[in-house]
Parts: sequence; structure tokens; C-alpha cells
Amino acid sequence: MELAKLQQQKHFAIHQKITMMVNRYVVAASDPSGAEVDQVAFVEQKRMAFREEVTFYADASKSEQLMRFKARQVLDLGSGYDVTTPDGSPIGQFRKNFGASLLRTTWHIDQPGAPAIVGQERHMVIAILRRIWDVIPFTDVVPFAWPYHFDFQSPTGPVLSVDRKFGLQDRYLLTVHADALDRRLAIAMAVALDALQAR
Repeated sequence: MELAKLQQQKHFAIHQKITMMVNRYVVAASDPSGAEVDQVAFVEQKRMAFREEVTFYADASKSEQLMRFKARQVLDLGSGYDVTTPDGSPIGQFRKNFGASLLRTTWHIDQPGAPAIVGQERHMVIAILRRIWDVIPFTDVVPFAWPYHFDFQSPTGPVLSVDRKFGLQDRYLLTVHADALDRRLAIAMAVALDALQAR
């Protein structure tokens, strides 16, 4: 999809395809209900990579790179992730706030020339239940299935939201509320919410 057309999209559906060695995500432009209209990106994340890097392609052939996000430092997730074009030009960055995330996962997004953006899990109760689930023995083989959602705000108002659909498979609906937000940065953040959730 051409960049100009991509930037006009407000809704995206994201679903994960689980394999042995990599996590794969398919991102599609969608209608407000999440019904897919046109594939936007195919994403691969190597599991247990020493330095986290996730590459976005136009489709499953992987012949055309769209962008990537990469950890700034090895084993220092607080340093953040840079989102860049294939030639290395910056699109934006995001980082996890580990202190605030002890109770409710919190992320910060920075886009050049735009106000700072902060996103949190929408429901505190679900956030706490998910943390309790993670410390119960043997639940690592049964993922926490109850949906959790994120809302991102800037000083000027809502920027984007990510809603996880109910079920054992990871399916999300990304909604962009702020026209000025680069859709590539929004998509990268939405995929990272799943790909980096356990980091």
C-alpha cells in the first residue's frame, strides 16, 4: 500500500501466526469492526533474539521491506526502540516505563515534531489479574485469554487505541485517532504490545 494511502487509514486488524522459531503477524487495513480490507504488512520476530529487532515487509514474500524497530541497547529494554525506514531514516521511537508498568503496563511514544504520547492498559483490574496469572504455576502453557486494551494520549487528546479480541489467539484492532500520527509508528507500537509484552 502506498504511504499516502496508508496515512489515511484509521483502522487496522492485526493477528499473530505462531510458529516454532518466529512470531509472525499480519497487519491489514480494516473497517471499524476489524473486518480486513487490504493487507498492509507482514511481520516476523525471531524468538529469544539477543537484541530485539522486528522487520515489517509488504507481504509474506518478504521482497519489500517497509520498516523495522530495533532495541537501542542489548538487554536494556528501558533504553527504547527506534522505528526506522529500510534505509535507516527515523520514523519515531517508543519505550516502556518499567516503574509505572509494575501495576499497569505503560509505554511512551515519540514522533519528531509531535507532542509526547503515553499509553497504558485501559483497565487496572485486568492488568492486576494478568500479573497474578503470570505467577501461578503451569499457566505459562495456557495464555491469559481475557482481552486487555491500551489507550494512548497526548496533551492534545486521544492518539490511538489497541483492543485485544477475546480468545486464545492474539488478535487486535488498532484505531488511530490523531491524523498527524505516522501510521507506521502506530503499527509498530501495536505489534510491539504483543511481541514485547513479556519482556
